[in-house]
Parts: sequence; C-alpha cells; structure tokens
Amino acid sequence: MITHFRESDEPAVVVLPTGSGKSLVIAELARLARGRVLVLAHVRELVEQNHAKYLAYGRQADIFSAGLGRKESGRQVVFGSVQSVLPNLERFADANVEVSSDDSGGGDFTLLIIDECHRVSQEAESSYHRVIAHLRRANPRLKVLGLTATPYRLGQGFIYHRHHHGMVRGDSDSFFRDCVFELPLRLMVKQGYLVPPTPVDVAVERYDFSSLVPGSGGLFREDELNRVVAGNRVTPSIIDDVITQAQQRQGVMIFAASIAHATEILGYLPAGQAALVAGATPTAERETIIADFKARQLKYLVNVSVLTTGFDAPHVDLIAILRPTESVSLYQQIVGRGLRLSPDKKDCLILDYAGNPWDLYAPEVGSPRPASDTEPVQVACPACGHANVFWGRRDGDTVIEHFGRRCQGLVPSDRARPRAKSARAKPPTTAMEQCSFRFRFKVCNECGAENDIAARQCNGCHTLLVDADKALREALKLRDARVLRVSGMQLESTVNGRGLARLKVTYHDEDGAALSEWFALETPPQCAAFAVVFLRDHLRAPGISWTPRSPDAVVAEQHRLRAPDFVIGRKVGRYWQVRRKLFDYTGRYRLADSAG
Repeated sequence: MITHFRESDEPAVVVLPTGSGKSLVIAELARLARGRVLVLAHVRELVEQNHAKYLAYGRQADIFSAGLGRKESGRQVVFGSVQSVLPNLERFADANVEVSSDDSGGGDFTLLIIDECHRVSQEAESSYHRVIAHLRRANPRLKVLGLTATPYRLGQGFIYHRHHHGMVRGDSDSFFRDCVFELPLRLMVKQGYLVPPTPVDVAVERYDFSSLVPGSGGLFREDELNRVVAGNRVTPSIIDDVITQAQQRQGVMIFAASIAHATEILGYLPAGQAALVAGATPTAERETIIADFKARQLKYLVNVSVLTTGFDAPHVDLIAILRPTESVSLYQQIVGRGLRLSPDKKDCLILDYAGNPWDLYAPEVGSPRPASDTEPVQVACPACGHANVFWGRRDGDTVIEHFGRRCQGLVPSDRARPRAKSARAKPPTTAMEQCSFRFRFKVCNECGAENDIAARQCNGCHTLLVDADKALREALKLRDARVLRVSGMQLESTVNGRGLARLKVTYHDEDGAALSEWFALETPPQCAAFAVVFLRDHLRAPGISWTPRSPDAVVAEQHRLRAPDFVIGRKVGRYWQVRRKLFDYTGRYRLADSAG
C-alpha cells in the first residue's frame, strides 16, 4: 500500500476477510501517516470500534459522529461517520494550519481511509464522493484507501479495476483503481487466525428459492421471498433443527428472508432467549438487543438484511441461513459473523436451509450468475496464459462452457509510466494494460478488429458496427434471403458424391425451415479453417483447446457447441448458402412473434 501511494495518487483497496483485524490495520496506517488522516465508516459502531483500536496504541484521536454525541475535528487523526461529516465539510479543510508533530495536528488531510469501502458507489453526487471532492479541493494529492472483506457491489461488480496479482476485475472507470493487497480467507483459517467454518448437511426439508431471479439491482424482491417463506410448512421443523444443533453452542445468528419471516421464526424460538433486529428497529431498542446478545443474555439473534457488516460478536458459533444470498460476497459476509476467535470456541457451524450454491472460499466472478447450474470455472488465456475465472459448466474435469468475453490478465504495455525527474529518480515503471484476447467478440467488417459483443463502435477504426436488428430487418426485406430463428442445430458425419467425409451442420427453425453448411476436415489446413470459420463462434467454451480432426470427432463432442440465435441465408442459383450467424442476440426480434 505504501509503495503504491509513493508512486500514485489513484485510490486503492485492501481486501481483508471478516475478523482479520481491519481496525488494527486502520490504526497502524493512521499511526504511520505523516499528514492528517480522516477515517470514515457508514455506522457509528465501526467509528467507535476503529477509534478504540487507535487509542490502544497510546495515541489520541477525535470522533466526528452525531450518533456518538461527539463532533471533534481538530486532531491529526479523526474517526467519523460519513453521514455526520457530509453536512459539516467546512470543518474538514484548513490550508492555513501546519501539521504538528503531536496528536493535535492541523492542516489539510493527506489520507482518507474508508472502512467497508464496497459501499462507495460510482455516483459522483453520493455521500462519499462529495466528501472526497471537498478534501481534494484543499489537497489535490489526497490519498484514498478503502478496506473491505468483500470488494463487490451487487449490480455493479468489482469496485476496483486492477488486482495486484496481475488481472483486471472491475470496469476501467471504477473509482478504486487498484487492489494493492488481498489476504485469502482460506489462509486465515489455515493459520488459525479464524475458526474453521463447519457446514452441516441438514437433514430436514429446505426452502426452495430456485425459481427466484434477482432484479436489475442484483437483489431478490421481498414480496417474491415472502411467497416462498410465508406460512411455509417447513419453517417449524427448520427452527426445531436449529435449536437441536445449538444445544452445545454459545451464540446463534439466524438470517431471515423478510420481516414477516423473521417474526414467524422468533415465535418458534425459546421465549426469553431470542430477539429480532431489522432495519426498522429503533436505535435504542437495537442497541439493547445487541448488548444483551453480546453479554450472552440472549442466545438467538434473528436479523433481516442487517448485521452482515460492522457487527462484532466473537462468541457466535452457529450461523443459520434461511434466505437466498445473491452472491458469494454476501454469503461470505454472513458466514464471517461466526469466524472470529473466542475462548472455548473451536469452529462455527454453518446451517444452510436455503440451498445456497456458494463455496465459501471461491472467488467472486464479477458478473451475474447466468443460470443456477453454472459454477466458477478456470479458463486459461491462449494469448497470455492468465487463469481467468468465469461462470461456466463442466463435464467431469472438462470445461464445456463458459461465459467470459475478454481475458482479465494484465500484460506489459509498450508505454512506460513517467516519473517526476529528481536526483533520486528510479528507472521508469513498466505500465500494465489488459490483455487484448477476446473469447467472444464482434468482428468489424471494415478493419477486421475484434470488439466486445455489446460494442456499437469499432475500437480499431471507430466505424459504427452493423447492428444485429438492422441486419435482420434488411434480410427480411429481400426475396432471395432466408432468416431462421434457430430452434435446433443438427450435426451429421456424411459422405459426398466422391466418397469423401464431410461434416454437415443443419439449422432448423420453429416452422420447419432449414439451412445447411458443409465442412471438410481431411487436412491440417482444412481443420485450421474450420476452427476459424466455425469453432470460433460455436464453441460454448472458447479458448479451451479442442482440435477435432474428423467429422466423427465433431459429432461425438457436439455438446461442446452452441447454436446461433439467428441464421441468415442467401440463395445462390438453386441452393441456399449460410451468409451470417447471430449469437448472443438480445434485440427486438428475439420473441417468436416479432420476426415475421
């Protein structure tokens, strides 16, 4: 992190698992900083926790949080809530005061630390961005460091662009540019800094959330969740199982799907041993419930969409999940509540009654899961060798399908990042850029450049790319053109009139019409041509090495291939020739009644 900020003013991220001591890291960074430091969090509990760890160093710092009844901003280090700092920005810029050598401080802030930084949105008018813009007006070289256990936002993807392991994760316009350090959860468990999670294959019937689809923001709708859980006959038996599993446990957290669901759950738990916390719970009541739970006066704590971050109760040793989790990041946040070390705690039971598919140690893929039967798969880039992680499907150990578009690897570019000239200047640092290899792409008809399948303009010659809807619309107007909305693709190993083996590929539509094409695979050049004109587009897992040498080999492995959405054919003499195939189509002609 220090090395990064010596060379750059770009915002950076440090990823540390829940329970790994982010508060201690923040305290150490604040202690090492030479200028003024502002540490922001979104809840007062985190403000208070981070401040306490800094005081443990024997140093002094201010708190700026209305919820904690303190609005101090004069010392070198200030811990604040973003909600309290935002309306009082005039208290956080003073270019006329020199920074002192003690804790009293003064002057402009040189470092901004954001805890739970995955809450920083891309919107320029959001709370965090308005604070950052204000601090940068006073100090254009302000360093911004975010810390989080889950650097991922539903509906947005990764919050940073580049990872220090040499790969691209988020969009190029991400506010945080680099993840400069990440500590794997598996390593923390292996080295004994966190207790091991122990999944239990519950014997009772589970909820079935498989038919639910997250909305555009990546979240399940509460009314849809309620349709599954409201009055569900399995709820009483699930809670009976939780109580049975918890007999030898110290603290139990139950994650419910909705308020109504949580209220029902609470009614089945032992009276006097359980309480419910939700977003609408009054502050004073919430504080009392959490204090009683931490003091072990309550054994069961039911919650709805809260307590996934910024909640610290180390004695929790059973996590019961009765709701679907939209991403592995949220799943990790939930399970992380039970992994902190505590006396007489050896592990944490994980009871999942919602059939969540996530592997606790699996990386976040960074894009929405395309289907419930997909899983993270590793796909090596043929160009740079980077081990990409995409959603995909396997057949045994073989990846037969993936949904990746472009390699996520970082490779040296031809440009060198310039440095300021000085007597102590070091050699130029080699700049890194994203590998240009694309697994799926749209070819420009003008220059032949490969573009993202959603691109509207060529990245090579900047020509407007042919719109799929326009191509279909024009083809439908022609008398000598045939447009098939493909309902099936048939592969056959045939023999032509001269007795030579050929691969016949036939595309069928819903009305019985068909178009076919033939390929020869007798010689290495023919196989190479087949790979370019057919396999490149049809492979369900492009980039995976597969070089069939005969029609029979292609037919035997046809489960590796995907059919196009549309095929456009033109009549040449007495025959029809396939001229164009459209894949990954999402336009207006997608429905069966709209192409006629």
